[in-house]
Amino acid sequence: MKFDIIVLGSGPGGYVTAIRAAQLGFKTAIVEKENLGGVCLNWGCIPTKALLKSAQVFNYIKHASDYGVQVAEPEVDFRAMVQRSRGVAESMSKGVEFLMRKNNITVIKGFGKLLPGKQVEITHEDGLTSVINADHIIIATGARARQLPNLPIDGKKVIGYRQAMTLNQQPKSMIVVGSGAIGVEFAYFYNSIGTQVTIVEYLDRIVPLEDEEISKQLARSFKKSKIKVMTSSELLSVDTTGEGVKAIVKTKKGEVELEADIVLSAVGIKSNIENIGLKDVGIEVEKDKIKVDKYYQTNIDGYYAIGDVINTPALAHVASAEGITCVEKIAGHDPETIDYNNIPGAVYTDPEISSTGYTEKQAVEAGHEILVGKFPFTASGKAKAAGAPDGFVKIIIDKKYGEILGAHMIGANVTEMIAEIVAARKAEATGYSLLKSIHPHPTMSEAVMEAVAAAYDEVIHL
Repeated sequence: MKFDIIVLGSGPGGYVTAIRAAQLGFKTAIVEKENLGGVCLNWGCIPTKALLKSAQVFNYIKHASDYGVQVAEPEVDFRAMVQRSRGVAESMSKGVEFLMRKNNITVIKGFGKLLPGKQVEITHEDGLTSVINADHIIIATGARARQLPNLPIDGKKVIGYRQAMTLNQQPKSMIVVGSGAIGVEFAYFYNSIGTQVTIVEYLDRIVPLEDEEISKQLARSFKKSKIKVMTSSELLSVDTTGEGVKAIVKTKKGEVELEADIVLSAVGIKSNIENIGLKDVGIEVEKDKIKVDKYYQTNIDGYYAIGDVINTPALAHVASAEGITCVEKIAGHDPETIDYNNIPGAVYTDPEISSTGYTEKQAVEAGHEILVGKFPFTASGKAKAAGAPDGFVKIIIDKKYGEILGAHMIGANVTEMIAEIVAARKAEATGYSLLKSIHPHPTMSEAVMEAVAAAYDEVIHL
């Protein structure tokens, strides 16, 4: 079978790439060994947000009296929450199936392995193999949970994110190792529904990729929610021979033993690049990532790579954007390369976190003289009315030119607000342009305007 483009993997990088290729007139095939939509739709972005929504609804009901509503004491139906999450994931996967049919994309089920000569060998579910070829092959095989040597995942007492979404029963206590987005989101979810949660983080603060003030605020919010946070701590070993687990953790003050029903390993991801034929084809790899140029071409003509298998932010929307850029370049267009310093990040805890651009520390290290403006949601009428006063918006501006260098937000619904900053930075708007853009009142987004005003010493409501 001969195609113009073959996409290996159907996550948000792969399936978006295939659709854009089909729109551009390419005869396109996509190879997937599991379910269409990849980890994001089936085990990541979407089903986790369904779980988090269930936790949010439960919390609303628990605090209904704060809003003048009297209801009976709510109870968690853990299995129903999991079932709802799986239902949402299945629905989204079926949506991708529809999009494949709509765009006349050939879907081939099986494990794909690259061969020289722009070919892909597919091992089908029945064990039989077939070979297809194309002028262009795009690798979008994504990533999986990384395992620590001293924390092997057994799927029962030491689990990864997949098992965390499909447990048969809610654990009474849980140790979460790692405090990136995956770790803190699951910590929030399980804590919200009554599980005692302890976070163990090797670095000196949680969500360590975020601005330092964001980390401090989330730590305060977690403490208020009775999540125990242990930073500058290293998990040395886990004993699973008993009824639960016993973990030895090294802290600044010495070793301590923690006990829990279960341990969730959330220590990052590992690229899915094994056994897919990279060596056979001669494709270069560096530090677990495929090497590509600015348009995602590997060192071998006709082979490309996007998403979590290359050294760019491991985010679904980044993979999608890379795939679109890649196929538009193949089509002979002149697409703009991606500005990786203007990628929005989002963490769906309570409070939510969103960010883009430089942190304050990074802006200073890059040589900028900066203005920093902050506006707390305690001063926001909408936030107070919504019962969500925790958090703030922080804007970093270049003092000389007014360039918006970065934005960092923590609070209710801030993942819906960060796109304003991304668009403004893309349009090369200045901080003053944001300040003079009238924002609706009362809204959470007013805090963006107020934060910029604070940077220019023009803030009204502080």
